[in-house]
Amino acid sequence: MRRFAFSALAALLLGTAIAAYAQDTGGSDAPASLVADTVFVDPDGKLTATGHVEVFQGSRRLSADKVVYDPDSERIAIDGPITMIEADGSEIILADEGDLSRDMSDGILKGARMVLDRQLQISANELARVDSRYTRATRVRASSCEVCASNPTPLWEIRATRVTHDTVEKQIYYENAQFRVVGVPVFWTPRLRTPDPTVERARGFLAPSIRATTSLGTGVKLPYFIPLGADKDITLTPYLSAGTRTVELRYRQAFRRGSVEFNGAFTRDDLESDTRGYLFGSGSFRLPADYRLSFGVQYASDASYLSDYGYYDDVDRLTNSVAVSRVRRNEYILGTVRHYETLRNNEKNATIPSVVTDTLWHRRFAPALLGGEGGLKFTTHTHRRSSGEDVIGRDVASSAITGDWRRNWVLSNGMVVSSLADLTADIYRIGDDSTYDDTISRGYGTLGVELRWPFLRAATEPDGSSWLVEPIAQLAWSPRSGAEVPNEDSTLVEFDEGNLFSLDRYPGSDAYERGLRANLGVGVTRLDMNGSTFNLTFGRVFRSEDLDQFSTSTGLDGVTSDWMVFTQYAADWGFSVSNRAVVSDGMDFSRDELRVIWNRDKLDLGTSYTWLAEDAEERRNGATSELAVDAAWDVSDRWRTTLQNRYDFEANRASKTKIGLQYFTECVTVELSASRRYTSSDTVRPTTSFNLGVELAGFGANTRGNAALRRCSG
Repeated sequence: MRRFAFSALAALLLGTAIAAYAQDTGGSDAPASLVADTVFVDPDGKLTATGHVEVFQGSRRLSADKVVYDPDSERIAIDGPITMIEADGSEIILADEGDLSRDMSDGILKGARMVLDRQLQISANELARVDSRYTRATRVRASSCEVCASNPTPLWEIRATRVTHDTVEKQIYYENAQFRVVGVPVFWTPRLRTPDPTVERARGFLAPSIRATTSLGTGVKLPYFIPLGADKDITLTPYLSAGTRTVELRYRQAFRRGSVEFNGAFTRDDLESDTRGYLFGSGSFRLPADYRLSFGVQYASDASYLSDYGYYDDVDRLTNSVAVSRVRRNEYILGTVRHYETLRNNEKNATIPSVVTDTLWHRRFAPALLGGEGGLKFTTHTHRRSSGEDVIGRDVASSAITGDWRRNWVLSNGMVVSSLADLTADIYRIGDDSTYDDTISRGYGTLGVELRWPFLRAATEPDGSSWLVEPIAQLAWSPRSGAEVPNEDSTLVEFDEGNLFSLDRYPGSDAYERGLRANLGVGVTRLDMNGSTFNLTFGRVFRSEDLDQFSTSTGLDGVTSDWMVFTQYAADWGFSVSNRAVVSDGMDFSRDELRVIWNRDKLDLGTSYTWLAEDAEERRNGATSELAVDAAWDVSDRWRTTLQNRYDFEANRASKTKIGLQYFTECVTVELSASRRYTSSDTVRPTTSFNLGVELAGFGANTRGNAALRRCSG
């Protein structure tokens, strides 16, 4: 209680005194205050504060054992240990003793250490503060690593004869700088400039990386970042190796209503004689009346360039597009224009639809006379091939209008009865295909009725679980015959839990499901109080006759379809497993997909297995049996391993494998990865590549947020 009284009196006296001195001398208008165990003023007007001293001036706070303020020299003499902290935490200074101006903007601190943004530590024999802007240090050691008395050698450090921190420009200047790793000098430069840790966008070099491949040799990438204002920037990355001379670039710009980003590269290498390169870009803008404009640009000089250099190497078709869209509660509008260019070895650009346009207007509403919910949709579509050959150069233009309606009734016994209907009218204009008329018009629709009977068991069991069992029966009818048009958007059909109770299982509009059919199935859901869930959906389709609409591998062919079975279990501790299968009565699988996800504190695992039966109609000349694994394991607080692998059991080999090893501390992140692409063709080369990247905290690097800090002990 006595210290509180003395502190309050000291704050009042010294605050008033320093404020008066500041006003008399035309100094800083920021109020100053002090808290201490003891404060006294001698006959000459010198103020002395001792014992747990704290001085507050502007945004700074100073703590010390003793502070002496001399009004004649307007200096503050300080005995440490001293701590000076900016209010936002951007700068912390620790020192043994100091001599500062009254507003602490100028002066000298001895035996000092400065910490910037709680990342970069600068230790020096002496710190000098100049003009409230510069902090100069002599005989400096700078590092973002934790330095302990038992282990005084940091993982990395910069030693310099002098360092200047410009707090306005937020830059750090080193003179006679030496970079050391575990105490061993590895690099020296007479001058070095780096941004301080608070800077997010500063001109200069970014963290380099090393890449070694079997086709290009070992090379280094050294990115250079150039801000072009607050709204745009460009990054240039020279990539030099024995086999290539490449410059990569990235341009970004933000606008008031959107943003754009472009990535590209220009190359001269030993793989091709011509200049090579690529350019990928995207952008999105908000337009008036809730519309949005988006675009995408994709260009590559040749079919193998992206895979040779690891740029978007999963892209096998280039797409250039422009789209305008609007999304509202009951309305969706979309207009797109796309241009495709294939990189696949088994496709020709002249015979694929290269220019495609689509428009869509879709609105939901509540019909006043019928009740329920209705929808109205208008679409147009065109695609054009550059080839003029008959059949393989076919061009198509179409437009369609579709209306749909659904209404539900809940019966007294809990059953839900629904009536469903849709009606479509479309017209096709077909060119360069003599097997079809030039103009074809169609009209078709579907009528259906659906019955659901949900049974619910509330959480009355000892484990607190609840169950929902829902048998579903749906009867649908569409005309069994109608005009035929070229089927180009519905060649791949999937039979799953999402369309088991759909009136039409074709994904596009060129084909539609016909005839009389019954969709029967059951849905089961279990919910535990701990958050774990189990889902089971199974069912099949019965038809009055086989109209030969679907291929054999879909499981939808014949009068009676295969069974569609979907199961999923999700535990509250981060584990989930799901399986989707299409299987016959004789347990012959036409499709199967198994997914396992396991997210624990130290393990992230995502794996899937896919089986697809052979189907010539889907251009699959052999069965597909593939395992994909994407895993990451935190071996310790500092080490992390990653694995990505795709294995083709039919070919009995992996198609692509990538292994990564990461090491991080509070001051450095090191990433090493090795990848191998096994597939080969006339345009894709098998390649093995190695990548090494190092990022140092305190220089704009984004180190791993959950990396364990090294703690000093003893």
